[in-house]
Amino acid sequence: MPVEIACPSNAVEAVPSVGETGLRPATLAVCAIGCGLSVANIYYAQPLLAAMAHDFEIPPAAIGLIVTLTQIGYALGLILVVPLGDLIDPRKLAVAQAASSAVALTIVAASQSAAVMFPAMVMVGLLSVIVQVLVAYAAALAEPARRGQAIGTVTSGIVIGILSARVVAGLLSDLGGWRAVYMVSACLSAVLALALAHLLPRRGSASFAGSYFAVVRSIPRLFIEDPVLRLRGMLALLIFATFSTFWTALVLPLSASPFSFSHSQIGLFGIVGVAGALAAAKAGSMADRGLGHRTTTLGLALLLAAWAPIALLPVSMAALIGGVLALDLAVQAVHVTNQSVIVSRYPQARSRLVGGYMAFYSVGSGIGGPAATITYALAGWGGVCGVGALFSGIALCLWFCASDDSIASTRKT
Repeated sequence: MPVEIACPSNAVEAVPSVGETGLRPATLAVCAIGCGLSVANIYYAQPLLAAMAHDFEIPPAAIGLIVTLTQIGYALGLILVVPLGDLIDPRKLAVAQAASSAVALTIVAASQSAAVMFPAMVMVGLLSVIVQVLVAYAAALAEPARRGQAIGTVTSGIVIGILSARVVAGLLSDLGGWRAVYMVSACLSAVLALALAHLLPRRGSASFAGSYFAVVRSIPRLFIEDPVLRLRGMLALLIFATFSTFWTALVLPLSASPFSFSHSQIGLFGIVGVAGALAAAKAGSMADRGLGHRTTTLGLALLLAAWAPIALLPVSMAALIGGVLALDLAVQAVHVTNQSVIVSRYPQARSRLVGGYMAFYSVGSGIGGPAATITYALAGWGGVCGVGALFSGIALCLWFCASDDSIASTRKT
């Protein structure tokens, strides 16, 4: 039996209770679309860095600050903003975040100096955690028997946003410059705020009766005391280190001889990743049927195996495409299962759990990116594949070596 940790004594059940209002298809759709639109804001800058550096006269060595500051804002939001979903009506929180994102994105688009643009990018990252607010809210509204399916659907929207952001940014910037990317996103965020206000049901009272500082302090305690949460957090760190290793390094061999692909052509590989991610949405349904343990095992094994065809990049493009499908399918299957498991542990703490879990995700992504570029410089694509396989192998070993208490809640009963 899994170890049970009592929620803080000042935690109260949300009103209405989980599944009482149900999750309408239109509500689920707007949550998924909102997640895709919001998470894309974090990644738009990557293909636009050169143009932004030129406009603001930023040295090439310093332009990476745009990405770094956005990620810092996102990390702060996970810890400082997402837990608010347990203190106030998450509908109001999501609407406020979407409306504020429209303002921040407009400031970025209109900024005439780096002194204005840099703080605005921090706010863009900070407000992008509306993604986690919507995931937790969709889980709270869904019936328990369909909670995993709902999380899988919303997560598919997130992955589509991540993988398509570079392509969309490239196309829009070709048409109207880099500022057009952020202006269009600002308009979409404003529309999203209106849609969320109209379609999200009011939840009622908060699920945590304590102070803001108490709810933030409870996040590390939940993960420290519960072996299930610790295991799922570590798996998130490792699978997203793997994910980031691949997608960060992919541009390096494809942009060089003999391929010499353009950024738009490289971005099309994201479509392949989307196909794998959409297939992984079924992982939520499997978790609902009590097959989370099996899904995790198969997902981690597939993640490790995916690096074999990926390593054939210099020889076979078809093998690379197959490896991309397998890698994204595996990462998202484990990710969806992880979230299904953790949000079921403590219904009163869903926002805190999602925020804490995604902090592991951020650390993993932060490790994988630099590891990929450094390794590629030292050992080429083969070295990158070795690092990716290492992260995947550690995750699989960690899963097999985990105690029964850590995996019991995912077994079929």
